Amino acid sequence: MRDPFQNQGRRRRTVRLIDIDAWVDSSLFRLGRFISGQAEAFSLFMRRFRVTGVKRGVSEVAGDALTLGTGGLVVLMMLALPAWEATRGDWRAVGEYSVTFLDRYGNEIGKRGVKRNETVPLDEMPDHLIKAVLATEDRRFYQHFGIDPMGTLRALGENVRANSVVQGGSSLSQQLAKNLFLSNERTIERKIKEAFLALWLEANLSKDEILKLYLDRAYMGGGNFGVDASSEFYFGKSVKDVNLAEAALLAGLFKAPARYAPHINLPAARARANEVLSNMVQAGFLTEGQVIGARRNPADVIDRAGAAGSPDYFMDWAYEEVKRLRLGGDRSLIVRSTVDLGMQKAAEEAVETVMREHGDQYGVKQAAVVAMDVDGAVRVMVGGRDYGESQFNRATDALRQPGSSFKVYVYAAAIMLKGYTPESVVRDAPICLGNWCPRNYSGGYSGAVTLTTALVKSINTVPVRLANDVTRAKVIEVGHAMGLTTELPSSSSLPLGAAEVTVLDQAAGYSVFANGGYKATPYAFTQIMTATGEVIYDRRQDAPEPQRVLDDTTVTAMNGMLSQVPEWGTGRRAKLEGIRTAGKTGTTSAYRDAWFVGYTGNYTAAVWMGNDGYAPTRRLTGGVLPATIWNKLMTFAHTGINIKPIPFVEPEVPAEANAENVAEVPAEAPETGAAAPASVLTALTTTRLIQIEKLLRSAPRLQPLADLGPASPLAVAGTPDAGDPSRDTQTR
Repeated sequence: MRDPFQNQGRRRRTVRLIDIDAWVDSSLFRLGRFISGQAEAFSLFMRRFRVTGVKRGVSEVAGDALTLGTGGLVVLMMLALPAWEATRGDWRAVGEYSVTFLDRYGNEIGKRGVKRNETVPLDEMPDHLIKAVLATEDRRFYQHFGIDPMGTLRALGENVRANSVVQGGSSLSQQLAKNLFLSNERTIERKIKEAFLALWLEANLSKDEILKLYLDRAYMGGGNFGVDASSEFYFGKSVKDVNLAEAALLAGLFKAPARYAPHINLPAARARANEVLSNMVQAGFLTEGQVIGARRNPADVIDRAGAAGSPDYFMDWAYEEVKRLRLGGDRSLIVRSTVDLGMQKAAEEAVETVMREHGDQYGVKQAAVVAMDVDGAVRVMVGGRDYGESQFNRATDALRQPGSSFKVYVYAAAIMLKGYTPESVVRDAPICLGNWCPRNYSGGYSGAVTLTTALVKSINTVPVRLANDVTRAKVIEVGHAMGLTTELPSSSSLPLGAAEVTVLDQAAGYSVFANGGYKATPYAFTQIMTATGEVIYDRRQDAPEPQRVLDDTTVTAMNGMLSQVPEWGTGRRAKLEGIRTAGKTGTTSAYRDAWFVGYTGNYTAAVWMGNDGYAPTRRLTGGVLPATIWNKLMTFAHTGINIKPIPFVEPEVPAEANAENVAEVPAEAPETGAAAPASVLTALTTTRLIQIEKLLRSAPRLQPLADLGPASPLAVAGTPDAGDPSRDTQTR
């Protein structure tokens, strides 16, 4: 029997729930009516602003513009943050040292840095120099806020009218921002940063301060920065004393100092100065009558025939290396560098020759080269085709994908850590890691191949398998140990060169093979002295001992395999006649980067070719133009020197024959700074002379050359035949 009190309690709870449900329903109903009423009221209120016809179109455009403008402002602020990071710290502290650089033989090659108290105040500079600069670079400098839209439109119109680039659109503030904080890379990101930094300069400096900094920091050819240093270099006088013709010549250098440098091309410099004088007249700064004297009597310059071709990219890098030492005391220094001007000139000529002959065909516009002794002493540094046009050092600062030239680190790790040998058989077959399936350059697969064949033929699937066996973490560890300094992300495509490296790092990494397994940290100088001659840094005493990073077994295997690449692999164009050569080609996807990195027992050199902004080339591969440049440079570098063998690799020319026909060159010249040794017979020349002698001996009517004596090159016997190998252009 049910308890009546229990039934009553249940009914009361049911009634309460029904009451709550009714209250919720009624509350939601009232809230809905309230919101509906408010919305209707708002709609009635907004009807007062309803427009039609043209007014409606204008209002909608204005509304969309406000929305897009707000979003754009947020995006611009996000883009501005990286630019403003560059202004942190003491950004004015540029050129604390005054450094005079000597080459490896003790000859002066140039200077970097700014001596204290040598800059001329703006109010002491000639008025006609200031007017010449403003008339040519930024006529509305004192009117705009850092960015000059009117000036940009005017320059655009002049360029369209002339059907070429005759005027630049950047304001003087933008150019200063680039000189102080940015590189010369032609990218949208750099232009955005440049604009924000120009606004920052305008907000923090006066117009006169901006102009003064621009005149002091701009590169003006011949390794000179600033109008005062340039005036001393070109005219032998202070900038305070230059006349109108000389001022016009200086003002004309800002646009393209390499093209208009008067010590290189005086007619072009004078023609440019004449344009500057016309600009001054057009801007209303001077009349035609005031400039006619400067037109009739153009500026003369000091003969600087020996100053052309200074290794500016190298000196920029070496100057930063000097500052990294944080030396105290005297700030006026003399630095004995490692650069070899003969090799430097040969590298620059090789780059320019190959570019002029084949650059347009392959759609490539830039190149970078680093050559060093196998211990890391940098002898050559080419950071681009034209230092005057772009001071961005592509040899040290550009991060580019190495392509197949990265594979050597994978193979070295596999040999050292997993016991692989050059004869180890691996499968060249399809392999997929997730959704990524690498393919070979040829499109097919070779099945079972030896490690040597896989490396020489640059097969892609094999290093991917090796990296999986060793682990990518170990590959990265080996790469960093050998000299790579950049971040190497552990991606599936890492074994095929998807990470980014520098040309300098690649040369250092391959030098480990060339020197027998020791890390070859690149260095730019051997001694640093004060102006009084006191030695404050000597590498022989202050540098750490070299660290072994690869064992003999690994070096033996790698050198044996890499020495086959120029013989029957992808780098045949790099093969040196009569000299054992080793190296590896590299080509990235879409043909954006092409490499050849190689070495002998004497030198290591890395050559990169590509385009700024990562624009693809026209199917340029590392075995074509980069290997050609490498060959030209290294042929010159090995002329007249004692050819050293690659560690654990049989030399191509017998040592006894080589020793009788070349002169030994010390690693460094004496402190007195003697000139470079003269060239003598190369191995190739000797071989050709031996062949001529054999022909003469076989001729019945000619007297044999038996009286030449054993010391004569023609008396040497047993030299291998130096036939011309085939030049297979198939590369990777």
